[in-house]
This record gives sequence, structure tokens and C-alpha cells, in this order.
Amino acid sequence: MIKDKDLSSIQDVRDLVEKAKEAQQLLKMKSQEEIDSIVKAMYEVAYMKSDQWAKMAVEETGFGVYEHKIIKNKFASKAVYEFIKDMKTVGIIKEDKQKKIIEIGTPVGVIAGLVPSTNPTSTAIYKALIAVKSGNAIIFSPHPKALNCISDVARIMEAKAVEAGAPKGIIGCMAIPTLEGTDALMKHKDVSLILATGGSAMVKAAYSSGTPALGVGPGNVPAFIERSADIALSVKRIMDSKTFDNGTICASEQAVVTENCIKEDVKTAFIKAGAYFLEGEEADLVGKTIQDACGRFNAKIAGKSAIEIAEMAGLYVPGDTRVLIAEQTHVGIQYPFSREKLAPILAFYAEDNWEKACEKCMELLAYYGLGHSLVIHSKDEEVIKAFALKKPVSRLLVNTSSAQGAIGATTNLAPSLTLGCGAVGGSSTSDNVSPLNLINIRSVAYGTKELEDIQQEYEDGLSGHASSHMELDVETITKMVLKELQNYK
Repeated sequence: MIKDKDLSSIQDVRDLVEKAKEAQQLLKMKSQEEIDSIVKAMYEVAYMKSDQWAKMAVEETGFGVYEHKIIKNKFASKAVYEFIKDMKTVGIIKEDKQKKIIEIGTPVGVIAGLVPSTNPTSTAIYKALIAVKSGNAIIFSPHPKALNCISDVARIMEAKAVEAGAPKGIIGCMAIPTLEGTDALMKHKDVSLILATGGSAMVKAAYSSGTPALGVGPGNVPAFIERSADIALSVKRIMDSKTFDNGTICASEQAVVTENCIKEDVKTAFIKAGAYFLEGEEADLVGKTIQDACGRFNAKIAGKSAIEIAEMAGLYVPGDTRVLIAEQTHVGIQYPFSREKLAPILAFYAEDNWEKACEKCMELLAYYGLGHSLVIHSKDEEVIKAFALKKPVSRLLVNTSSAQGAIGATTNLAPSLTLGCGAVGGSSTSDNVSPLNLINIRSVAYGTKELEDIQQEYEDGLSGHASSHMELDVETITKMVLKELQNYK
């Protein structure tokens, strides 16, 4: 018997990968219809268990709001299922008879699914569904603070999948989550892809493992309220987003940027909606609660309410306070409010015009959120287009709540809990990750030309090109001769 925790974790991973590989070899032989039947059964049990898993997640992690976690679980099951249920992922997925090209979807194999403590059960539900839908096996590396609830999701969804015809071992979960075990999982020769959701250090580790990875960088989402916007509605949407599950979705707003001409109206609207503006020493105390002197994030505030965070900072705020806001002018490590906070806390900036506001948003993104998302509240399509052309983000959300809009709940983006940040954000994709990101596509291309056809085409092209030059040369020579004749006269 292995006594060392790290060695036990590594052995656990090896056993899980062995089972998952065997299961995936059997799953990939199944038809699209058989896989769809399995995925439907998984969705149904996940939807039914949404309340129970939400309660488990809150009790185990201490993060977020029970009622909101129910919504997230139901979104991760039903919305994701409705989006993927008719998707072709295995076998022939596309055929172009005119061009004589057939595309065949093939699963990547065994996937390592890294799951955070902030959105544990919803992320596990979503990843299990998209992995099996694409013909893959998945092994979860759960955050240690959310081990029990993530393990329960894996156990029950796999049992239902097996009942519906899936091979046993298709969904696994590490029983002893350690850094050493997770490292062994990511680097295992039989793991084909890492699906990483969590902190930036973990995502970087995934990308440096040597195994192909789809990761999500930090979100430091600015929300710009432009002068033409419906101020009350814009503020309502931001508050709905920022208070949802106490700000644990990485796509939730982290800063509000507006114009000086409407600044006071925007502040008034926030106060009416339950925001508390921190002044002077209050802002300093909350800033020190957000991060330490070296700029390290205080994980104790993640998923806590505004009132709980105020108490941690030694402040008293009104009992109906929903969000803490501090007016800011600068961005950077010495300004805690300008970073991602995973809690109902916002920075507030005001600029002279939309061009200056655009620059401030760029500054915020460059500091801590390149490639993720940005929100604009505006009725001016020209300003919206200007933002869309300039911003280094993968999602520009217009007139919607960021947390819900980015994941596809209030927009028509793909429903997803893994949001790619593109190359600019250190990610290999800018997509809302779906089953189509978890397959390889084999192209079957029929010949439509012979070598002689290509040769003739090129010869015809060169002949035409030469003729045009010849015509041009003749025309030029004629002009030169006429000019010389005129000079001679």
C-alpha cells in the first residue's frame, strides 16, 4: 500500500487513464445516434440533480449563492444539451458533393478536465457532456476545495452514461487531488488534450505540459457605459451580472468606465440599485482586503457577498449593499480595484469622451484580461463598431450582462463554461469551447483534375499574362515613336 499522498495521487491517475483509454476505444466505435442517446441520459440526470449539486458546492467551497448555482447547473446541463444535441461530431459531419470533399469527425481520445472551485459542479457537468458528445473519455482533476461535489457529478453522470450504453470508465475523477497527480495527468502519454478552467498559474501549467491544451486566462472585463446608453438599464444589467453567484464567473464585470458628462447620473443609478461607493480610507481598507502588498489575490473574498467583504475589511455598510464600488483613475498592480476580483467589487472610471474611455478599457485589458471579454452599453452603432475593431478581446458584448452574455445565456454565443481568450490571451482558441473543439477533422478529398489540366491552366495563364505585356510594350513603343516624330518636326 502506498502511504505518500503524492505517490497515491499519481497511481490513482495512472489507473484512471488506463480505464479511460479502454473505455474511449469502445465509445469511438459507436454511432452518432448511440452517443446522442448517452448524452441525453447524462443531461437528464444532471438537470434533475442541479439543486442537490448546487447545495453541495456552496456547503463545500463556501463560495457563491445557492440559488444562482442552481441556475448555473441547469444552464450547464439544459442549455448546453439543447445546443449540442443535433451537432454532428463523429463519422461524416459534412459533405460537399460539388467540391467532392467529405469531413469526418474523430475524437481526440482521453481528455484531462481541470475544474475550479468557483464553478465546480456546473463546469464538471458541461465538460462531461461535451467530452462524451465528441466521443471522448474525460478525467477530472478537481480543485481540492471542491473534491466531493465534483466527484459526485462524475460518479452519477458516468453511472447514467453506462446505463445508457457507454463503456465503464468513460468519466473519471481523481480521488486524491494533488499538484503532483494533476501534473502526472496532464503529462500522461495517453492523455490527448487538456481542457483547463481555473487560475492563470494552472492554465500556464497546462500549456507547458507538452500536451495540447484549451485554456482560459483571467477575465478583467471592463463595462463601458456610453452617453447614448439607457443608464438605468445598463446599471441594472451590470448589477445582475456582478452579483450573480457573488461574481465567481470569470466573465463578470470588473470595472465600469463611463463619460464625465453622464458620470453623476451613472453613480446615482448604481446607488439606487444597491451599490455602495467607498470613500477615502474605506477604499484603502477594501483594497488591502483584495490583495496583499505584493499584489497576491486574497482568495478568501472570492464568492463572498459585498457585506461579508466589508466586514473582512473592518467596515460597516448598509444591510442592502449588493456591490462595493471605488472611484479610480489608475490601473496596475498598486491599484487593487483594477484587477480581476471574483467578488461583487467594481472599479469606477470616468473619462472625457468615448475615445478616452476606449483607451482606459484597453489599459485594463492589457493589465489583467487580454483576449477575454468586454461589454459596451450604447445606442451608437458607430461607437460600438469602433470598440469592436480596436479591442483585443474574443467577445465584445453589447447591451447585456457580461457574466450571462459571455457564456451564451443572454446572447446567441455557444453555451459554454470554458471561454477561449485567443492567442493574444495565451489561449489556443478564441471560441466558447464546444464539442467541435474536442474532435479532429479528417478530410476526404476526391481528385477533380489531372496533372495535364493544371499544366494547361498555368500555360494559359502565362500566355495571357505575356500577351498583356506584349500589348502594353507595343503601345508604349508606339507612343515613344510618335513623340520622337513630333520632336523631329
